Amino acid sequence: MVKAIRIHETGSPEVLKLEDVDVGEPGPGQARVRHTYIAVNFIDTYFRTGLYPLALPNGLGSDAVGVVEAVGPGVTDIRVGDRVGYLIGPQGSYSQVRVMPAEVLIP
Repeated sequence: MVKAIRIHETGSPEVLKLEDVDVGEPGPGQARVRHTYIAVNFIDTYFRTGLYPLALPNGLGSDAVGVVEAVGPGVTDIRVGDRVGYLIGPQGSYSQVRVMPAEVLIP
């Protein structure tokens, strides 16, 4: 289990919850990334407050850098141990580790 900040409802900063999540193994076209730094952007407040709709429950944050821990079938551009970053990725970078579409990762 790893830690991630999640929201189950929109609202003030009190809706942010630090939770244990099971990340699992990457599937086809995916990679698991252990974050070393995440970006905290003003737009995250728009998702948290509901100004920009977001399926709930969900994580926040769309930009981060880290190290690839595992890759799924069909991933050829990155390897375990590569340092990568991503911008405007799917929401959920407020986490220690996450599974991402490999196509959005930048070596």
